[in-house]
Amino acid sequence: MCWKPCVWPSAPCRPGAPFTLASYAIEGGATRSFSVTKRFMYAEPAAWHALMSHFAELVGRYLAAQAAAGARALQLFDSWVGCLAPEDYRDHVQPYSRRALELAAAGGVPVIHFATDTTGFLEEFAAAGGDVIGVDWRIPLDVAWKRIGPGRAIQGNLDPTLLLAPRAVLETRVRDVLARAGGRPGHIFNLGHGVLPETPVEALQAVVEIVHER
Repeated sequence: MCWKPCVWPSAPCRPGAPFTLASYAIEGGATRSFSVTKRFMYAEPAAWHALMSHFAELVGRYLAAQAAAGARALQLFDSWVGCLAPEDYRDHVQPYSRRALELAAAGGVPVIHFATDTTGFLEEFAAAGGDVIGVDWRIPLDVAWKRIGPGRAIQGNLDPTLLLAPRAVLETRVRDVLARAGGRPGHIFNLGHGVLPETPVEALQAVVEIVHER
């Protein structure tokens, strides 16, 4: 789901970002091409910007309110923004993500800016804001951190399908992520996206154990 209210006061609050919410609203369901969303974005610029502005204000204020209610961390999910070309992200999405993140920052707790498949515009994505930038498995963690720049924390970036791999393969890849982080402060070890439904609990436990060992 793209809209996840906090259940426990200490849990991170993680609603969908303006683009992800817009894609669900316009497409009316799951899609691989986002063709309806993109066509609307190109053909109806005034309506697009009005919609995105509305979502930015709504999501940003919602996040700040969750912080006021006791959330200790906030996360803005933009799961599908990677379908865009860099110029489309800069022109049609970045200003609204930035606005949502600015409003969320008023809550006074750390804000994580998460997306997938942003390798083509990672610098622009990071520039939109967030104390922590999420990256997926399509880019090595150390390369992503170098592009994001010093002074920012990073979250990621194990491929979720590795949790279905043999234990030896999983261990090797988890250790590779840790090695690329290099012990630098500010790394939140995480998957590059959500846990797959068929993932065995034992695989998740193994990842936690390996990370804690380091």
